[in-house]
Amino acid sequence: MEQSLHKRKFLKKISIIATFGSLLFGYDTGVINGALTFMTRKDQLNLNAFSEGLVASAITLGAAIGAVFGGRLSDKYGRKKVIKFLAIVFFVATLGCSLAPNAYVMIACRFILGTAVGGASVIVPTFLAEMAPTNIRGSVVSQDQIMIVTGQLLAYIFNAILGNIFGNPGIWRYMIALASIPAVILWFGMLVVPETPRWLAANGKASKALEVLKQIHEESNAESELNSIQANIEGEKNLNNATLKDLSVLWIRRLVLIGIGIGIIQQIAGINIIMWYGTTILEQSGFGVKAALIANIANGVTAVAASFVYMKFLANKFNRRTMLMVGFVGTSLTMLAMSIITFQLSGTLILPYLVVALTVIFLAFFQGTLGPVVWLVLSEIFPLRLRGLGIGISAFFLWIANFFVGLLFPTLLKTFGLSGAFIIFAILGVVALMYTYKFVPETRGKSLEEIEESFRNYKVKQKNIKTSLKD
Repeated sequence: MEQSLHKRKFLKKISIIATFGSLLFGYDTGVINGALTFMTRKDQLNLNAFSEGLVASAITLGAAIGAVFGGRLSDKYGRKKVIKFLAIVFFVATLGCSLAPNAYVMIACRFILGTAVGGASVIVPTFLAEMAPTNIRGSVVSQDQIMIVTGQLLAYIFNAILGNIFGNPGIWRYMIALASIPAVILWFGMLVVPETPRWLAANGKASKALEVLKQIHEESNAESELNSIQANIEGEKNLNNATLKDLSVLWIRRLVLIGIGIGIIQQIAGINIIMWYGTTILEQSGFGVKAALIANIANGVTAVAASFVYMKFLANKFNRRTMLMVGFVGTSLTMLAMSIITFQLSGTLILPYLVVALTVIFLAFFQGTLGPVVWLVLSEIFPLRLRGLGIGISAFFLWIANFFVGLLFPTLLKTFGLSGAFIIFAILGVVALMYTYKFVPETRGKSLEEIEESFRNYKVKQKNIKTSLKD
């Protein structure tokens, strides 16, 4: 019993250390919400609408690159080594952002920071999945999402504290610099974290893999777990992974295109106009800077709570398509409501409080459905042979869509105002809902083989349907 408790504590320790990469992911994407208010001033970086969008979104352009190459680097050099390297990138790029003398340096450093964010988004969940025992893998891996939104919440809290206590124009530098602390913790923490058993076994280090397994599993199960890992690795050696050439095959191309669409529609719902520009939105609706920074904390709290509710109560009880459609209906109606009230109640005292309430509702819908479910569906729709290609391409387009949303929102805000910008995202949400209804397959309760078979036989099924309608 005591030995089993020790193993659980060890697993919890290494999970917490590794997910500091996810915490940094969340903090670095969330800190801009609040920091932008100060850095746009003339005596700071003097950003216009376009450069403001570029500063905010450059991190996602870097993340698209990091997501593509992060997995490959970790396959070659190991999960542990690459996470340690990412900690260095996080630290150096964070200091570069906090010391940036102008917008050009800030954009460059945010891009570099994004490569670490993208790498962490791929490698940390992989590390957790390969380290956790099968029976608790779901709960261990879900810590990744929780730590991301926790990082965003911490960013909002520190923004509010620093902005209210000090409030001088250069305070944004300290808001950003705080992310260097978890980067240091991540690097030193990874010194005591072992490499994953699967990577060790795949690279001819079976004895070391067994040592790690004995630290996590009961000793009686460690050898059987190693045998299972080696059997899977042997099976994958005979598996020809898909390449870009395979996109000439109709069903593969259709499946990858659906994955790309799923990644894009998650972003056009407008999540990052709330997560990145929440303080700006609240200021334009009527709050002062200090009040907006405090009110924005509600967004972070809601994101954490909704992610927790999904993980504990919703994940295994409802169909994926149903959850996605409910999410898009909820987020679109919320955007529509925000468009109406910002037009009808402009200049009133109640408007900023209503905007806070609606952004909280938006985040409850998104983080309780679209946020986690999209990644879940992407992990399920691709058969093993297609998984690396499919998820890699889909994640790339998701980050690119994220980039354009972040880049263009300040310009939309300047051109159309709050009401006009919100109505655009309400319309895009309806497009996303229609796409989900038309193209997204239901994956809950289906094996990967069944999903693959349904895509292979798609044209045959469509032909049979047309023939039956004619008859």
